[in-house]
Amino acid sequence: MKRIVTIQDISCLGKCSLTVALPIISAMGIEASIIPTAVLSAHTIFEGHTFKDLTDEITPISEHWKKEGFDFDAIYTGYLGSEKQIEIVAKFFDDFKDDGNFVYVDPVMADGGVLYPHFDGGFVEKMKWLCSKADVISPNLTEAAFLTGQQYKKDYDFEYIKKIVYSLVDIGAKSVILTGIALDEKYGILSYDGRDFDYFTHEKIDKVFYGTGDVFSSVCVGALTQGKSLKQAVKTAGDFTLESIKASVRNPDTRYYGVDFETVLHTLYEK
Repeated sequence: MKRIVTIQDISCLGKCSLTVALPIISAMGIEASIIPTAVLSAHTIFEGHTFKDLTDEITPISEHWKKEGFDFDAIYTGYLGSEKQIEIVAKFFDDFKDDGNFVYVDPVMADGGVLYPHFDGGFVEKMKWLCSKADVISPNLTEAAFLTGQQYKKDYDFEYIKKIVYSLVDIGAKSVILTGIALDEKYGILSYDGRDFDYFTHEKIDKVFYGTGDVFSSVCVGALTQGKSLKQAVKTAGDFTLESIKASVRNPDTRYYGVDFETVLHTLYEK
């Protein structure tokens, strides 16, 4: 059985980060190993949530795994909360990356043209360095603009997107996935595998849902680990994320802090 290690935080209640990655990767028939970077009582949209930083635990876990000789078919990172965590995770890449696996970085740090609270230019530079060590990165357009030093635009054309993508490749990433792209009155996900561009389009549902990026990345990593091409993996992840959103829209009792991915999880297992 193939094995993915995912490094990100865990919210004890809330459909995001590890609470999304674990069931999705498992449903795809892949063993999921985890390194939690922090434990939160609930999703950060809830006021007064608790937070326990686990930065100091990452290296001891890594050292134990090295001693035991564990290896992984994929290394997948999501939200990282500090520059120090990025430095430690970069060392993890150096220790566990080999010719037979790949590194997937979702550089979670910004949206809507602005950085998330507590992040600054120093964090962006560290994340840029981490992305240089990745085989696949999946920023949204805001994150991509920060990583490349490009001006963020709400209105753009394909030439602007190509410039962003080529700049990301210049950082060092071999393949790029840009989420939340709108081109020619179509909405979707653009990918570049080092040779060709592909634009997966889907209907846009005008409602805000949290955790969809975590759902997408988790499925995408799983599909790549199964041996799918980047184009196939993006389509698999995009289709599943859309179906999760539709399931949430249909459910009058859906949790507002996440999508009802559980109700369509069987489709991943069946595929």
